[in-house]
Amino acid sequence: MTFNRLYLAGAIAAVVAASGTFVTGAAFAADELPACENCADELTIVSWGGAYSNSQLKAYSEPYTALTGVSIINDESSPEAVAKMRAMDEAGNVTWDVVDVVAADAMRLCDEGLAMEIDPDTQLAPAPDGTPASEDFGEFIVSDCFVPQIVYSTTFGYRTDVAEWNGAVPEGICDVFDLEAFPGQRALQKRPLDNVEWALMCDGVAAEDVYDTLETDEGVAQALAKLDTIKDDVIWWSAGAETPQLLADGEVVMGSTYNGRLFSVIEEQDQPVAMMWDAQVFDLDGWVVPEGLSEERKNRALHFLMFATDTQRLADQAAYISYGPARTSSGPLVGKHAELGIDMAPHMPTDPANSATGFLQNYEWWADNRDDLDQKFQAWLAS
Repeated sequence: MTFNRLYLAGAIAAVVAASGTFVTGAAFAADELPACENCADELTIVSWGGAYSNSQLKAYSEPYTALTGVSIINDESSPEAVAKMRAMDEAGNVTWDVVDVVAADAMRLCDEGLAMEIDPDTQLAPAPDGTPASEDFGEFIVSDCFVPQIVYSTTFGYRTDVAEWNGAVPEGICDVFDLEAFPGQRALQKRPLDNVEWALMCDGVAAEDVYDTLETDEGVAQALAKLDTIKDDVIWWSAGAETPQLLADGEVVMGSTYNGRLFSVIEEQDQPVAMMWDAQVFDLDGWVVPEGLSEERKNRALHFLMFATDTQRLADQAAYISYGPARTSSGPLVGKHAELGIDMAPHMPTDPANSATGFLQNYEWWADNRDDLDQKFQAWLAS
């Protein structure tokens, strides 16, 4: 499946949570949740851990267990989802039922036959007004195997006391590469994704030309050469929780991570950290169901997805973490944080004040080129 990137950019910009009061409800009432026939009584859900997994737990895993009595096993292996699903398939022993992945990884898994195709209009809940799920999710359905869940971004947080010794705080993405103005350690993810885009933009490449540049060996070399300028001052992270902890401990002056992780350390933990939204990279996250499940496990996985991705459940999740729900009908139901009582709209990456300089990741490009660029990036790291 292909998608119109310009249309998708407009769709992401439109996912702005409305102000209001958080209210728990249902896209379909609890007693209307269809019975799960010939279904397993246990479910293994794979996600990313931390504040994100907690938002999923509160918004739909715990309510689903309360309604069905199903035992849920939580696994935090999503960062290695593609490699592990490939290994499970090769071994003929698939142990996961529902897996949370980014859009580009969903495309890879679908193309390789490792994730099953899902028909949104027969296997997912419609909107409360009857709008079919395919229309409610719209262009966020970027793969036949992908059930969209949230819009998030990878962006930078920085220590608010950085101005005490630098006289200023970082305001733009290229401050990450300015060791003279902002000396000290940075935190970057140990992968090329996002890092090479930022490197090229801070080396003079226009945002609209980034992926054409990366198509060439010279473009990849240019990105890595720019990253070379700060390589000795970088702490490389693999788990989203690492940067918030490094910032809280004062180990780094700035670092990239998922915006929801930064929301947690800033608003929930009240640490001396602030958000830098410039050049945040928008991405989609959602669910896939592995191929190779028994009929009982597949039925349970699809039953869970029907519940977990309905209009209200996605709105409920946004009340625990600052990620925009992927369903159009969910936006008006999101208001205040379920526990802190603060308005969530200003903390969403899609809020107009935050999204003006955002960068939309090209999911198809990464799906086609991720393995090759991963190898080049890891070789560069080791050099």
